[in-house]
Amino acid sequence: MLRVAIISRSTLYTVPGGDTVQAVQTARQLTELGVCVDIKLSSETIQYQLYDLLHFFNIIRPADILFHIRKAKKPYVVSTILVDYSEYDQQHRDGLGRLLGHLSPDGVEYVKTIARCVLGKDTLTSPSYLWRGQRRSILHILDRAQMILPNSRSEYRRLMKAYPCDVKYQVVPNGIDPQLFQYDGNAERDNNLVICVARIEGIKNQLNLIRALNNTRFKLILIGNHSPNQAGYYYECRNIAAANIEFIDHLPQPELVDYYSRAGVHVLPSWFETTGLSSLEAAAMGCNVVITDKGDTREYFGDDAFYADPADAHSIRKAIEQACAAGHKPNLREKILQKYTWAQAANCTLAAYQQIVQSL
Repeated sequence: MLRVAIISRSTLYTVPGGDTVQAVQTARQLTELGVCVDIKLSSETIQYQLYDLLHFFNIIRPADILFHIRKAKKPYVVSTILVDYSEYDQQHRDGLGRLLGHLSPDGVEYVKTIARCVLGKDTLTSPSYLWRGQRRSILHILDRAQMILPNSRSEYRRLMKAYPCDVKYQVVPNGIDPQLFQYDGNAERDNNLVICVARIEGIKNQLNLIRALNNTRFKLILIGNHSPNQAGYYYECRNIAAANIEFIDHLPQPELVDYYSRAGVHVLPSWFETTGLSSLEAAAMGCNVVITDKGDTREYFGDDAFYADPADAHSIRKAIEQACAAGHKPNLREKILQKYTWAQAANCTLAAYQQIVQSL
């Protein structure tokens, strides 16, 4: 039996995000395929000898990976999840964060990593990150990886443009759980109900979404906790929100089903998205989706979504109006069920594992 350790950020469970769902669902589906999988946090002590292969998440957090590849001396793959924060960091942060606009994207991530550790919000497991820096650390990891597992070809192209190297890759799509997110054509849906399921933080752009829908006929429900270091952003969102805006804390996935069933539109107007898991889930359950035009979203949603410019509240409002007026898009739901499920993701992941093991 193949034994794999999935290793991800130390805050995987305390600050849940899309990578939390991806790691947990990947492990669950691989287990059903006969792989022995354990999820480990980067801050844990890991008995590497128990595993045939290590599987890391989040290439933009290389400090989490460097320590383990040096210590383990085991073959490894990386689910890259290459989120590009640069436009938000350079143009849309306020206060002290605006100083980040003078740094390169790698420089910004380096500063953020050090800051998390200094403030006690994360642990720096690899001192070598301090002298390597962000870019050299990522190139070091990619150069030694057996394979990388981007979520789309678009992501792979971005990765190669930013960090040119010779590394094998296998696209592993993001997905949904079709047993949980089942479409009900008889559900009573309110086309004026708009939901946004995402952690509340600057890159997700809830502030401009609120500006777009304040004092309109729409009821907007924002579902998610704020990031630990973005309380100020969260309170700014609350302070400008009109009476038609509601905030709900993070909900487990099963509790999202009711909201996806009732809403006419799900919107995720982020400054960047590799996919947007909540957009996939909402679309599978019959919502029309409004998504950012920044990132890898078009590879997943094609012409079956409504795209908005995150910098422009009018563009966001217009896309929501169009989505509200349009009919349900069954083609997108069918495409998701065929191509974007966690079972499909696990099959692609296992194929990558098997290719690696056979080549060792």
